[in-house]
Parts: sequence; C-alpha cells; structure tokens
Amino acid sequence: MRDFDSVWTEIEPWLTSLEERRQAAVKRLVNGILVAIPVGLGIVTFAILFGAPPALGLFGAGVAGVAIAGYAGLPLNALRTEVKEGLNNRLAGAFGLRYSAKPAIPAQFDSFRSHGLVPRSDRRSFEDHFEGEAFGARFELYEAELKQRRRSRRRTYYVTVFRGVLIRVEFPRTIEGVTLITRDQGIFNALDGLMRSANGRRLERIGLVDPKFERIFQVYGTDQVMARYLMTPTFMERVLALETALKGKNVRAVFDESLREGFGQGEMLLAAETGNLFEPGSLFQPLNARARVEALYRDFELIEEIIALILDPDRATGASQPS
Repeated sequence: MRDFDSVWTEIEPWLTSLEERRQAAVKRLVNGILVAIPVGLGIVTFAILFGAPPALGLFGAGVAGVAIAGYAGLPLNALRTEVKEGLNNRLAGAFGLRYSAKPAIPAQFDSFRSHGLVPRSDRRSFEDHFEGEAFGARFELYEAELKQRRRSRRRTYYVTVFRGVLIRVEFPRTIEGVTLITRDQGIFNALDGLMRSANGRRLERIGLVDPKFERIFQVYGTDQVMARYLMTPTFMERVLALETALKGKNVRAVFDESLREGFGQGEMLLAAETGNLFEPGSLFQPLNARARVEALYRDFELIEEIIALILDPDRATGASQPS
C-alpha cells in the first residue's frame, strides 16, 4: 500500500486535466433543466386550454422534462463513469489490487445465497470487482445490491434488502464440511437452528467458549470437531475486530468444503452491509479536491483491513501465534 500523499501527487494532475470538461458538462445540465421547466409549464398550459385532463398534462410535462434533462446530462454521466473507473483503477494499483467495473462472474453468489449470507432477491446488480493477494492467499471482493419485489393494492415496487460487499478469500487451513457464522437471533435462535442445513446435511449449533462472540454471532456446522478447529479464540477475536472495523455492519461468513479448489485449500465467504463504496463523489464540486480522493482512499483501506483481520494473526488483539 502506498501512502496517500504519494497517491494524491500522482492523481491530482489527471483530475485537474478533466476540470474544464466537468464545468462544461455541469453547465449543459443546468441549461437543460432551465429549458425543461418552461417546456413543462407550456405543456400543462396547453393541456388546460384545450380541455385535456390535468393528469395528462402533468404526465406529458414530466416525460418532456425528464427527456430534456436526461439528454443534457449525458456528458456529465459519461464523465462520472470515466472518473470513477479512473480513480478506482489508480487506487487499486496503489493497494496492489486489480479492478474491473463489474465482475465477469459474481464469485460464489449462489453459495452466498444458499447459506443465507444474503437474502432472497428479485433484482440484483453487481459492480466494483477487486482481486489480489495478501499473506499468501488470493481474495476477491465485489459489491452487490439486492432488491425484493413488493406489492400493494395499487402498485408493484422494489425494496433494497442488501447493499454491501461480498468477499471470497482463500483460507490457510484445511476445511471439511460446513461451518456457518451468522447473526445471533435472540429468542429465535432455537427456531433458526432447526432451519439450518447445507448440501442436504443438518447444521448443528456449535457451542463456543467466548461469551462476547456468542452475544453477536451464532455458529452452526456439520462437524463439531472441524468447527472448533476453525473457530479458534484467535479467529473469534479477528471476527469481533472486523465487526468493530465495519461499525457493526452485519458481518456473516461461511466455510464450505465444496468451495475448495485443491487439496488442503479452503475458501471463506464473507458478506457485510457496508452501503455503496468506491464512488467518486459529487461532480458538482471541483474534481481536483483532495477530500474527494481521500474519502475513496479510506474505502480501499477498509478492504485491506478486512483481509488483514481474516488472514493475519497479528491483527487480532493479544494474538501471538498463527491459528
């Protein structure tokens, strides 16, 4: 990872070179809106004068206004995409990562869903894919937005039920069976436990010795011995530290032997509701503002912190030996 000052020194001239385009694009959008307003009023007035239903006039005004503003905003939207991808590529390189705007294949998404790490969805979109290597293990991360369809008597609409990161990381311990780390359900833990299964096998609740951990999480597994082999005190400290780093964003994870790519190699899947990260900020402000890039840089620091807390035993408080 490079320090922010050196990254900013490299990025600032590029952003400055785009500032004239940004100003022109903003001006075009504002002018488009200024045109759309009288056009919309004219359509409404025309509808009233010729006896058309007011709703029809308002609908026509809305369609015209959106069309004019949308056309006027095309250069600004294009610039936003260019700035976002340019910043993410440059910052990814500074952190030793590879970036693509969208994942070619959302890694293990069906497994995230089947293990209940993310909710059921009727609409889904994926973006901002990163991959790299840390502590001798490969990992990848991408953002997901999941929506469920809801119906009322008058309309159908969609509600966002998950917005955050999905992470696949090689885990440097042999994995057998399934070990699931999910959120504590309080008085519903017993019912939750009855419903847990994986690959046709029942998941049993795993009793652990860390009361702080069990106040936040529940662990289920197909093999009590394997689950305890994975859920060492050091690893539980890491997960608690991750919960703190993400400010309690509903971290949950799974180890599943069916995800292994080779002998002695396992994978861990982790989901966290982080909101929408890796965005360039408002284009109504100067592009070459240091705060814009610094905020994005913090998102990349968060990736590094997540991976370090999973893989690096020294990041766990009081940990002195690898797990």
